[in-house]
Amino acid sequence: MNISIVIPTHNEERFISLTLQSLVEQTVQPNKVVVVNDNSTDGTQNIVDQFSSKYPFINSVQFNSQAENVPGSKVINAFYAGFETLHDEYDIICKFDADLIFPKNYLESILSSFKNDASYGMAGGFCYIVKNGSPILENLTSKSHIRGALKAYRKECFNEIGGLKKSIGWDTVDELLAQFHGWKIVTDSTLHVIHLKPTGASYSKISKYKQGEAFYKMRYGLILTHIASLKLAIKKKSPIFYLNCIQGYYQAKARNDSYIVSVEEGKFIREFRWKNIKNKFS
Repeated sequence: MNISIVIPTHNEERFISLTLQSLVEQTVQPNKVVVVNDNSTDGTQNIVDQFSSKYPFINSVQFNSQAENVPGSKVINAFYAGFETLHDEYDIICKFDADLIFPKNYLESILSSFKNDASYGMAGGFCYIVKNGSPILENLTSKSHIRGALKAYRKECFNEIGGLKKSIGWDTVDELLAQFHGWKIVTDSTLHVIHLKPTGASYSKISKYKQGEAFYKMRYGLILTHIASLKLAIKKKSPIFYLNCIQGYYQAKARNDSYIVSVEEGKFIREFRWKNIKNKFS
């Protein structure tokens, strides 16, 4: 199976070499790695060029998006700038961040998951951050969710969900839509990936209401939005995060923002979320 990887990056000279080095050392190497340089002003491109000169399967694409680092549209627009160069020549498509260190068997294990079960539509490992010299599980990681930093999709699944949404919430709605279409999501807790930069560390201040906006766009409804916002706030240990989510939801509703799922998909998402909530208390 052909594994292709797209890595959106902006000013990642501190980490990109570690990410690329961990990919070239894989027991099963990818067929193609496309690094999308999104208007970097540091030495990111020089580092990528050094790898490209040694490894033919690595290349880069230049892209210029908006300056603000807003979750959602910025990174997905950059992803598509790289994705379009693949010309449909892939079986597994991965969207990876530029600040990860993968274990050497990562791609081999992911590939094995897809080969062993044709119903697997998405797969990924677990993210760890390093504190005081020791790796600890990143607080947003769970068995039921693949982190946006390391998504891998079977081609058929990727096409059925309509690719990645150019919106905040893209890395949640993708899994919900995959399950709407009958695909399974698999996480492998034995695959420990080092996440060198905490999630959201570079987001701009205007991003603080975006999670609530995402809940609105995914048709969660107000009650589920309160529950999901509270759950995330507890994980982040940030009461203000909960309030920002709710405000973001109401702002999106007042603007009459466009939904990113259909009415039917929204109904499935709400029923799916309520079912999971009920299962936790049964």
